[in-house]
This record gives sequence, C-alpha cells and structure tokens, in this order.
Amino acid sequence: MSVNLTCTSLSFAWPDGTVVLDGFDAAFGPGRTGLVGVNGSGKSTLLKLIAGELEPADGVVRVAGEIGYLPQNVTLDTALRVDEALGIAAQRAALHAIEGGDASEEHFETVGDDWDVEERALATLGELGLGDLSLDRTVGEVSGGESVLLRLAALLLRRPDVLLLDEPTNNLDLYARRRLYQAVESWPGVLVVVSHDRELLERVDQIADLRGGEITWYGGNFSAYEEALAVEQEAAERMVRVAEADLRRQKRELTDAQVKLARRKRYGQKMWDQKREPKIVMGARKRAAQESAGKHRILHEEKLAEARERLDEAAEAVRDDDEIRVDLPHTAVPAGRGVLTLRELELAHGARVEGGFDLYGPERIALIGRNGAGKTTLLRTIAGELAPVAGEATAHVPLRFLPQRLDVLDGELTVAQNVARFAPGATNNRIRARLARFLFRGARADQKAATLSGGERFRAALAALMLAEPAPQLLMLDEPTNNLDMASVKQLTTALESYEGALIVASHDLPFLESIGITRWLLLDGELKEITPEAVGYPA
Repeated sequence: MSVNLTCTSLSFAWPDGTVVLDGFDAAFGPGRTGLVGVNGSGKSTLLKLIAGELEPADGVVRVAGEIGYLPQNVTLDTALRVDEALGIAAQRAALHAIEGGDASEEHFETVGDDWDVEERALATLGELGLGDLSLDRTVGEVSGGESVLLRLAALLLRRPDVLLLDEPTNNLDLYARRRLYQAVESWPGVLVVVSHDRELLERVDQIADLRGGEITWYGGNFSAYEEALAVEQEAAERMVRVAEADLRRQKRELTDAQVKLARRKRYGQKMWDQKREPKIVMGARKRAAQESAGKHRILHEEKLAEARERLDEAAEAVRDDDEIRVDLPHTAVPAGRGVLTLRELELAHGARVEGGFDLYGPERIALIGRNGAGKTTLLRTIAGELAPVAGEATAHVPLRFLPQRLDVLDGELTVAQNVARFAPGATNNRIRARLARFLFRGARADQKAATLSGGERFRAALAALMLAEPAPQLLMLDEPTNNLDMASVKQLTTALESYEGALIVASHDLPFLESIGITRWLLLDGELKEITPEAVGYPA
C-alpha cells in the first residue's frame, strides 16, 4: 500500500503539561480509515496536528498532496455568501466578467482550467442535499447542519488528496447524515474520520484504534473491529488467568522453600549446639548452607517478580470497560399511568401538536426530525423552560431534562457537590455510594466538573439527574450521544436499561435508539405525528 500521510516521532503536550502524544508514529494510505478511541485519547488533537492547526513539540508530519480538514465545531461567517464559503467567489466573478465581454488576462488566470466551477459547485451542493441553496445566498440563512455540509462541499470542490473529518455527523439530521455517508463512500483518496457514529464507521476500510498514545490497526469496518477486539480480549483475559495461577504457584514455591530453609537452619544450629562434628567442618557446612539459602531465596524471589510482571502485562491488555450499574426503584412508573399530556400545543418557532398526545407508563419515545424542526424547543417546553405560544404541556410525574450543552452542571463544584444540589436530603456517604455506580469512585467524585472530559461530564450530568430527589419518572435527553466515544455510549445504554421510568430521547443516532428499546417513534415535521419503526428511515 502506498503511503500518503506519515507521522514520525510526533510529540505534543498541552500548556499545563498534560502529554497527549509522545514519539507517535503512524502511516495512512489510500482508502477510508476510521480513527477510534476513548474520549481524551488524542484523536481530535492528532487531526489538528496533521492539518497544521497545532504545532507539535517534536516530530514531523509528511503529506503527499493537499489536506482538507473538517473540524468538529464548524463556524462560518454569517455574512459570507455561499460561493465565498465554497471558495469559488473569485472564479465566479472572473467567469461572469469574461461572459460580459471583459477579456482581461487576469480573469483568465483566475479561472485557470476550472471553467465548469459553477456547475460542479451546484452539482456538489445537490449531492449533499443542498440543491436549493443559491450561490448568492448568505451563510447566515443556513442551519447548523447545513453549515457542516457547506464546509464539506467546499472541501470536495477543492479535491484535496487527504481528507480529515472530525465527528462530522454530530449536528446532522438523518437526511444530512445519509448525504455525508454517500460522500464518504465515494471518496477516492486518503480519508481519516474520527467518529462515534456506528453507521459511518461501517463504511470505512480499516479501523485505527488510538490507545495509550499508540495506534493498533484492524482491517475492515467497525463490526469487523468489534469481532477482532472480542477475540483479543478473550485471549487477554485468558492470559490474566494463566498469569494469576502462575503467581499463586510462585508464591507457594517461595513459601515452601522458606520452610525447608528454616528446617535446615534449625538442624544446623542443633548440630552446632551438640558439637557432634569438628568445628571446622560445621563452619564450612554453615557457610555453604547460607550461600545455598541465599541463592535459593533470590531465585524464587526473581521468579515471583517475573510472575508479577507477566500478570501486570496481561492485565494491561484487558480493557477497562466498566459499565454503569444503577438500581433506581423509585423511577418506576406503573403501566397505564398518565405521565405526560400535550393539548393543542404550538411551539415558539412554529411547530405544533394538533389535537393531543398522551404518554403512559414506562414508554420509551424516540423524537426524530430534521435539524430546525423544533425537537429541542418541544423538550424545553415540556420541561417548563419555554412557554408555549398556545396550548398546554402537562407532566404528571417528576421529570428531568438533560440538554445537549450539559449545562445542568456547575463547573466550579465537584461531581459530588453537583449531585448534592439535586438531592439535598441525601447524606455525603449515600451520594458517594451511588456515584460509584456511575464510575466516580473515591477521589474521582471530588473532581471539579470543569476538569472532566466529555464522557465524564456526560456521566456526571446523567448521575445528577437520575439520582435527583424526587426520582425522575420522566427523563428527557436531547442528542445524548453527541461527542461521546463508543465506550461512553455503551455505558449510557447500560444505565438506561436500569431506568424504569418513561423516556423521551431526541436523537439522529438510529443504532443507539434501537439499542435502548424504543416503544414509539414520533416525527416532528411541522406537526408531531407517530410513525412506524419501518418508516423511521424517512426519505433522503
């Protein structure tokens, strides 16, 4: 495989001294690579180093050709026209001047060989579902998801040799995601994508797993990676069991040897005391016994140390896939009990609920729809954060709402203190015991919320809401898997398995929704309507 992108001895640390990469080496060739790893492993930092957004402390990045980079948080100047955002404004202006009869040489130089730039731009916009965007329209009129696709369109028009995508589907609805999937599948060059989107990762050629500052390569898509990883972990766990057995055996042998040496020592002392042999003979025997005992002890201690080292190495190969285990009996809602009533509801931005909608018992509702359809507005209205334009939204049980921004946490307070705000009647010991089930054990519960990684921050916010008093019998989550790594998504799924109340989840992540036992699917598209699971893949 020819190599187009290499990282050699790459080192980088943040200003506070936190080391992200140290002597990192990797090579990416043609094809689509999914870069995965837990939150904080350095995936986004690596893409920024490759793209030149960050300077390494040491090492070098070599690229054969041009790089195109789509960052995780796309920001575009709202005053820009679409053609300016696409980077073709100068070429368009030159083309229009030539068409208008201006044959200045500078216009021909600007156009170069790209005489069909407008047609290509419109075709690219169409392929990404932005066919209704005029090149003269301003960026301020497009949605957040359209901004991501517009930035991607600009990259596709440039035709870079290497394309870097950092969590590209985070803010995209199902329509936009499918367009992006198609663009990824048809990409002809080197593509490296950081993502937690399983559907996207099923479309790559290989997985690069960044862990402990090193990459391990797995051929195939994400499903193939999971299968290979399961085999690896089974073997690693088997090696731990073998190493533990060896360590126990070495401890027994050391103990047995110590007992034997103690017996010899007592026998030698007895002979010395009874003076049954000449003094010179007993002295020589004593010295030989001491030397033998010393060698014996050293040999067994070395074997024991080697056994401990083998166990440590085997344990390191086993991944720490701790799962959230929570017991939340007070969240249970009996089947048939009224949980939520919506009547003739009209939302702040125009969406409405015609007639009425009722939620009963421990139902699990998936709320889907295009970006900008009003899903977040509906959840905030139900939570009482926004007043409806008309109609009413009435919750009949205690509810909690976890927004995308996770702003339920106070960054200056510790994890334990944040939970205490939601459960003022709980003792400190009770809070810590419950937090341990959310993987905040010991000193981890004393970390300030502002210092937490993305996955830790989400777990802390989820713990604060689910451990609140009174216990929430209606839990509402808004795009909960955005910015979570695969391990954190799995932890969230496990936590929700323990939750016995009613659930409303707004999300574009279909594999996640399918994994949490959704019982009803609601589509918000101007109006709120129930759809069948088969209709969830609404037209692209």
